Amino acid sequence: MARVTPNAAPALSAAATQARATRTRALLEAPIAPTLAKLAAPNVLAMFVQTVQSISEAYFASLLGVTALAGLALVFPLVMLTQMLSAGAIGGAISAAVARALGAQDSARAATLAVVAWMIAGAFAVIMAILVGLFGVAFFTLLGGGADAVSAAATYALVFFPGCMAIWLCNASLSIIRGTGDMQTPAVLLLLVSVISIPLSGGFALGWGPLPALGMAGLPIGVVLAFAIGAVLAMAHILTGRTGLSFGGALGRIDISMFRDILSVGALAAVNTLLTTITIIMMTGLVGRFGEEALAGYGLGARLEFLMIPVIFGIGAAMTAMVGANMGAGQVDRALRVAWTGSCAAAVIVGGIGLLLAVFPDLWLGMFLDPSNTGALDAGRSYFRLVAPFYAFFALGLALYFASQGAGHMVWPVISSLSRMAVALIGALILMHTGGLGLRGIFIAIGGAMVVYGSVIGLAIWRKGWRARA
Repeated sequence: MARVTPNAAPALSAAATQARATRTRALLEAPIAPTLAKLAAPNVLAMFVQTVQSISEAYFASLLGVTALAGLALVFPLVMLTQMLSAGAIGGAISAAVARALGAQDSARAATLAVVAWMIAGAFAVIMAILVGLFGVAFFTLLGGGADAVSAAATYALVFFPGCMAIWLCNASLSIIRGTGDMQTPAVLLLLVSVISIPLSGGFALGWGPLPALGMAGLPIGVVLAFAIGAVLAMAHILTGRTGLSFGGALGRIDISMFRDILSVGALAAVNTLLTTITIIMMTGLVGRFGEEALAGYGLGARLEFLMIPVIFGIGAAMTAMVGANMGAGQVDRALRVAWTGSCAAAVIVGGIGLLLAVFPDLWLGMFLDPSNTGALDAGRSYFRLVAPFYAFFALGLALYFASQGAGHMVWPVISSLSRMAVALIGALILMHTGGLGLRGIFIAIGGAMVVYGSVIGLAIWRKGWRARA
């Protein structure tokens, strides 16, 4: 990053402020579909590369053996919970708060919200590290993993979660930048993080070159180091004025309303994220009763389901900023049009991926499993054939969740997630035992729950809009 001299600083600040004002004006006035596509494109590219990073991690784990894959399946919901909270729930609330402040022409509040965002991110990171350190092993055991799989999961977690401060600060900073309408800078930084983490994770796990072969413990080291670099660069970008925000006197302007502005949306969004993760955890626990191979196969299927979240996030992050700015400016009808445009696009893209894998599941499973892993392959194929056709409903619901963050209306996303969790759990228990369908019954319930999830939030927003703050 170039050094800013004292004489150049005022000119840089003025130019950044003008650029930020231009971006905000585009959010409020430019044609919706082209603007949304322009904003989403760099996010989608960055999320695609981040997905490649997650695929690479699963591949490296597969080289360590089926037990490592099963351990990764046990810890993966907690890892994705960290990502979903920091980038999606709390991160989206940060973007929305900054965007609403800028939509209301209050740049001083937007800058102060950025400082509050870093404080909130740091607190969440500490809480998660403590909880996983205290209860991680008991949690993995509760999911039904064998002793070796639990040991592998604990080894991963005891590296990842003490280091999750880097992930929280990086994602909070990227969310601040997105709130100003700048989607390119976060995308570039996420690309950098993903590109760095892939060789580091593989190198530390498998012992490439001079790096030690640390096995399961090596996988998260690369992720944490890469996010630490991203956090430093993103925070420097913000604090040097390149977002058009001025931080003079920001500490003195902090008040409880700013924490409330982020957490009133972020708390409900976090509940929504927790419900999504709990649903996956409950299903993982039920699948774990069918053995390690079933757990490994389902883990690969659930990993792809989770990997659809970054794809949807690529569009959703753009919607959060665009909806937030329009709600801040009082343009509710335009905010709703933005929500439906982006959400339908996400449903088409993710739904298409789901249909492809429902027909050809080995396109994914074959990257990680040998033909000799028949039990894991059978479980994975069953998952994709019964669940993947309903990915479009999952994408629609999640995209409308991101739009609702921008609007500051989070009740219906939470209701839809509660409905999904209830249908998945109750349906799985009925079909698995009473229906005698075993593992297939669990997967049928998961697919049906996705339909309920997308339908509930979609019908609610279509019928009621965002007439009252929730």
